[in-house]
Formats: sequence, structure tokens, C-alpha cells
Amino acid sequence: MEVKDILSKCDHTLLAQTATWAEIQAICDDGIKYGCASVCIPTSYVKQAAEYAAGRLPICTVIGFPNGYDTTAAKCFMASDAVDSGADEVDMVINVGWVKDRRWEDVLEEIKAVKAACKGKLLKVIIETCFLTEEEKVKMCEIVTASGADYIKTSTGFGGGGATREDVALFAKHVGPNVKIKAAGGIADLKDAEDFINLGASRLGTSRVVKAVKAMEG
Repeated sequence: MEVKDILSKCDHTLLAQTATWAEIQAICDDGIKYGCASVCIPTSYVKQAAEYAAGRLPICTVIGFPNGYDTTAAKCFMASDAVDSGADEVDMVINVGWVKDRRWEDVLEEIKAVKAACKGKLLKVIIETCFLTEEEKVKMCEIVTASGADYIKTSTGFGGGGATREDVALFAKHVGPNVKIKAAGGIADLKDAEDFINLGASRLGTSRVVKAVKAMEG
């Protein structure tokens, strides 16, 4: 697989609590230079980054992040505010506690509400696979398929475990044709990236693939 094809599927990510504008600006520069799918950044930088990128690169952000236990109203406000500020894509975290309580209808209705708040922009649903059983992962594939969301995403990268090949293969088996897959968390290099794409991921949330390409250019 061509390196540029891998890069075109990368959401070049910086979500550290300490992220500064200079660092966000630098990943925007890299995202533009290397033809990434988007940059995924904290909501507080969306407006500034959207103005800086000026249409040269989609801006992705996260809501309910990383714990997912904000109220539905708060998540909807965050999504709407992010889109109004210039976000092209929104990655939301589900309420994992509701999954554990088997409150399937509440989980579904929340995703639908956030999707509506995205005003036509892409919505990716982070299910935080490291906390879920296989049965819960399969159920979430069904719920995300029914919700109208655009992507199911493995992980925040803050939950103690990231994407696994097994989880991406499981998603590919159980999501509907309207749902794409994003693998995120722990994607270390181009080999990892290619493996996840071959298993069915259309997007990769990673901070390290661009770094690996830059190191190769050395």
C-alpha cells in the first residue's frame, strides 16, 4: 500500500491536555502537507484551526471526551458548538455506564440526538472497546448502524487500551453497510496502519504515522 494512501486515511491527532496553539498549528501544517483525512484536536482550538486551515484540511474534534458520561444535552450542545465553530467532523464518546446497564434505547437515542446536532457533518461514535465485552461490542455495532452515525470508532486512547486487530475485524463483521470504521489508539507505525486498513478500517486516529513518515524522510 502506498504511503500516501495510508496518510489519506489518517486523522492526525493531538488531544493531550497540554496541547498548545503552536502544537495544534504544527499538526495542521503536517496534515495539509501529508494529505491527511483530518486533524483531530480539542474543541477549544476548532475555530482557530478552521480559520488557519482555511479549507485546506478538514477539522475533527471530540465531544464527551474521554469519559462519555456527560448528559445528552451537554453532548448535543458541544457538537452543535463545535460545528458552528468550524468542525467538519465530530467524534463522540458513548455513555459506557449505560451500556453496562443495558440501556440500549438510551444509548441509541443519545447518538441520534448528537447526530442531529452535527447539522449534517460527519459523526464518529467512540465505543471504548477496552471496557466492553464481545457481546457489548456486537450490540454497539447494531446500535451505531441503527443510529445514522457515519463511523464506529474503537477507542479514545485515554481508556487504558487502544485499537486491536480483533476489534476492527469484529466491527467489519457486524456493522451495516452505512457505517465505516475508525481504529484509534496505539497505532504505532505504517505496518500497524496497513493492517488496520486491510481489516476494514477507513480511518485511523493516530499521532504517530505522520511522525513515522517524517522520520523516513529523515
